Amino acid sequence: MASLGLQRLYASTRVYSLLPTRHCVVGSINSFRQSRVSVPCAQYSTVNTAQTNGDGTGNPRTVEKYPNTAAELLNASGLPDATGSDGTTDWSKSYSGLSASPFSKEIAEVLMAPIDPLDVEVKPDGLLYLPEIKYRRILNRAFGPGGWGLAPRSETNVGPRIVSREYALVCLGRLVAVARGEQEYFDPSGIATATEACKSNALMRCCKDLGIASELWDPRFIRNFKLKECLEVFAEHLPTKKKKKLWRRKDQPKFTFPYQE
Repeated sequence: MASLGLQRLYASTRVYSLLPTRHCVVGSINSFRQSRVSVPCAQYSTVNTAQTNGDGTGNPRTVEKYPNTAAELLNASGLPDATGSDGTTDWSKSYSGLSASPFSKEIAEVLMAPIDPLDVEVKPDGLLYLPEIKYRRILNRAFGPGGWGLAPRSETNVGPRIVSREYALVCLGRLVAVARGEQEYFDPSGIATATEACKSNALMRCCKDLGIASELWDPRFIRNFKLKECLEVFAEHLPTKKKKKLWRRKDQPKFTFPYQE
């Protein structure tokens, strides 16, 4: 009996020695608190917190103050003002001059001038467009030849039937807009031509940010222009003899081939 009691006492003493003391627990908590470092946001300041998450169960999230000017955007958010090895601006990465200041009144008047109805073309499916050479002429009038350019922002992406590439429009040494151009092709021999058309498509998209030919994205203008300047006619596809409604300008000749009115 005495030996059994000694065994139980020894076992309980061994288990107790393995448990952390109160001093050890408190010390661990204090060291954990000291190890927690509050890292302030180096770029923005917290203005308020969200009250709930998506399902309304609480879990506040930090809402940060975002920059308002181009200088804050470049300095705070880290948008790169990249330079090449020769010290010139690397427009494949740089955002230099983005929204730094408006262009002069004279330039703005050229860019946002109403388009000439004679310059607007219509595709057979009814889509209005301005030929890409018209965009180039407007940019030349506004900034002068050599005062603007398109800088590639990515490699040319050649898919099974489409080519695309991202370009930046730079005017007077400032980034104005970035857009991805695209163009379909139907034969590998046409990839080179599609690549050039892809560049023109990107130019058209970039020019929207300058207000050039903005009427072509205005539904009211589109309806009125097609009513006054265009015709929707029935035409027969000569190889298949199928008829289809097509659009053309009133001052253009009738369809002849492969569709014939």
